[in-house]
Amino acid sequence: MTGQTVVVAIDGPAGSGKSSVSRAIARRRSYGYLDTGAAYRAMAWLGISRGINPDDPDQVESLCASFSYRQETDPEHFRAWVAQTDVTAAIRTPEVSGRVSAYSAVPRVRAELIARFRALIAAETRDGIVVEGRDITTVVAPDATVRVLLTASPEARARRRAGQRGDAEVARVAAALAARDAKDSSVTSFLTAAPGVTVLDTSDLNFEQSVTALDALIEQTIRSTEEIA
Repeated sequence: MTGQTVVVAIDGPAGSGKSSVSRAIARRRSYGYLDTGAAYRAMAWLGISRGINPDDPDQVESLCASFSYRQETDPEHFRAWVAQTDVTAAIRTPEVSGRVSAYSAVPRVRAELIARFRALIAAETRDGIVVEGRDITTVVAPDATVRVLLTASPEARARRRAGQRGDAEVARVAAALAARDAKDSSVTSFLTAAPGVTVLDTSDLNFEQSVTALDALIEQTIRSTEEIA
């Protein structure tokens, strides 16, 4: 696909390996990497810092209008800023993690950020870009070269998130993931593959195997596209 940026769109639930595998693929292929979740976290961080009520339309409109955000698409050196403030670490705090769903569920917020994601994809100068998050294959980049739902069983996802710290911890994490899935799925679709989207189940794969499987899928899709063209 010479002269055309390859867009790899990846959806998936938390704990499926979506972020780590996507970044590894971007490194392997020298593609850009767009973590859309970071933008939602940054929006939540700004909203929290300003005391914005995500249920108040006027406050949300003000938040979106003043959201000066940028992030690197270099998979080796991810950074994110709100205005002149580096929020790379701040957006990963428990406070932001606990409240990001409240902001990301707001249609005005989603519309604002989806437009920005599309602009970042269009501006990518590398041969390709891996875009991961929620609704990527259906809303953000429905015409992507490669569209994948990266998934895993609830048990596998819980074990990964818990870091193999014991059955009690896995059970607690599993309950938290189920609650998050239920909340997020009310506004996004990431548990079922849309038509034309390939499902890659990593339940029985380790990290390296997951990366290799996704890389093979991308290569196969690119070759098929080139043959059709």
